Amino acid sequence: MIANPRLDLLVDEVRRQGSASVEALADKLGVTLQTVRRDVKQLAQQGVLSRYHGGVRMPASTTENIGYVQRQLLNEAAKRSIARQVASAIPDGCSLILNIGTTTEAIARALMQHQGLRVITNSLNVAAILADNPECEVIVAGGVVRSRDHGIVGETAVDFIRQFRVDIGVIGISGIEQDGSLRDFDLREVKVAQSIIAQSREVWLAADASKFDRPAMIELARLGQIDVLYTDVEPPAPYAALLEEAGVRCVIASRTP
Repeated sequence: MIANPRLDLLVDEVRRQGSASVEALADKLGVTLQTVRRDVKQLAQQGVLSRYHGGVRMPASTTENIGYVQRQLLNEAAKRSIARQVASAIPDGCSLILNIGTTTEAIARALMQHQGLRVITNSLNVAAILADNPECEVIVAGGVVRSRDHGIVGETAVDFIRQFRVDIGVIGISGIEQDGSLRDFDLREVKVAQSIIAQSREVWLAADASKFDRPAMIELARLGQIDVLYTDVEPPAPYAALLEEAGVRCVIASRTP
C-alpha cells in the first residue's frame, strides 16, 4: 500500500503516461530530482513501478505489450529525436525496410524530404505516411493485418520480405535484456522482423531508453546481428560493454526539439 499522497500522484502520473523521466516527474510534482529518485527507488522496491535508465514505467509484462495508442504517446520526444538521427544517416536513392512500431512510424515522418527511396514495409501506418512523399516508392508486404496497430504479420509477409535484398533494414523492438537478446511479444511479428534482418545488408535498431531491461517473451535476435543502435541516452550498464563486445556502433540522438 502507498501511504504517501505524493507517491500516489507520482504513480498516477506514470500510469497515465505509461512511463516518464525523472525530470518530468520532478516538474509535475514540484519537487527536487533527489526526492523523485528516492520515491522511485521506494516504489520500485515495492514492485509498484519499474525503473529504467533516466526514468520509470509501469511494471512490464513478458507476455503482452502495452496498447498501441498508449505506445504512440510514450517517450514521444525521444522517438522524434531518434527518428531525425536515423533519417539523417539514410542517403537518398537507397533501398530499405521499415518494420512495425511507433518508432519506425516516426522515422517514416522524418523521411518525407528524402528522394529516390524504395521502402518495403509490413506496417500500413508507415506505408500511409511515406505514400505522401512523391519521391518515395513504397512496397507493402502481404499478410494478416492486425487491427490494433495496422501491422502486417504471418508467413505470407515473411515470404514476401524474403524476395528482397535491401541496403538498410530499420527495426524497432519491445525490449533489450542483459543477456544481449532483443525481444518482442508476437511470434508472427518476430518472424517478419527476423526475415528483415536476414535480407538487409545493414541492420539498424531504433530503441529509446525505456527498452533497456524491458522483458518480453520472445527472442527476436541478438545484439551481434545489429550493425547500429540508435537511442536517446547513453546505454546503462552492462549494455555499453555488450554493444562493444558485439561490435555494434551506438549513436545517441540529440534531444533538440
